[in-house]
Amino acid sequence: MFASCVSAASVRILTRVCALVLLVAVGLCSELRVRVRLADGLVTEEVLEADSEKDLISLEFKQGDGALITFMADFKQDVKIFRALILGELERGQNQYQALCFISRLSRNEIIPSESMTRLRQKNPHAIRLAEERRGLEQLTMSAAVNLTQASQLSSHIHNMCSEAREAIYTRESDVKHWLDKGVDGSMFEVLPQTTEAPSFQACHSTKDLWQPCLCTYSLRLEWYPCLLKYCRSRDTTGKGSTYKCGIKSCSKGYHFTYYVPQKQLCLWDEET
Repeated sequence: MFASCVSAASVRILTRVCALVLLVAVGLCSELRVRVRLADGLVTEEVLEADSEKDLISLEFKQGDGALITFMADFKQDVKIFRALILGELERGQNQYQALCFISRLSRNEIIPSESMTRLRQKNPHAIRLAEERRGLEQLTMSAAVNLTQASQLSSHIHNMCSEAREAIYTRESDVKHWLDKGVDGSMFEVLPQTTEAPSFQACHSTKDLWQPCLCTYSLRLEWYPCLLKYCRSRDTTGKGSTYKCGIKSCSKGYHFTYYVPQKQLCLWDEET
């Protein structure tokens, strides 16, 4: 996802022999490939990329159903972007795939800084990683649509990530208010009908008519990502103590998005089973 990187000039191991360690290195960007087990038991490969100059982190993997999930953290703008490329059901009149984008504010301590991410290396790339902490499911009601042509005011990376989801880029009302307070142009947002007419819409999974508007849901989980830095203590010859970065804590976190669609045909995965 990022341009070619400047390789590390030198590294110094800060921790004892570990499966995954944090190294001190000189570099602008990096790529880390990690094998993780999904909730359905399948093993997939996550590709984590970091660019400390652009202050970005991205994570990408393929789900068991074939959907390609991409997460990006833009630290310069405090924005996070989720993109899902979902395989379409051709026999039901859908395109080859359907793209969705969900945009919201990036909070502190959600993921380690990009500079620290560029220094991550792993001892055993064939090991299947399990997150140390399984964080709770976050429910997000995406009550506004975002105009792609103006979205660069939020993050310059939205256009590239979400161009295929042009008519399906969503955000929350609380985030809209935050960005309006920061001075962005309010014309980029369109309030979706669910905010005022929610009682008149059914959930898509209980709607039979494919051309009926409804409330769609989409869920995803980032099974493994470095969420916090670990610090170790040491003492010099005089007994003076100091702390240094010596590793990372890994987390897993799920997201459940709810949003309005003008027809159930745009939400065929959300059906009763």
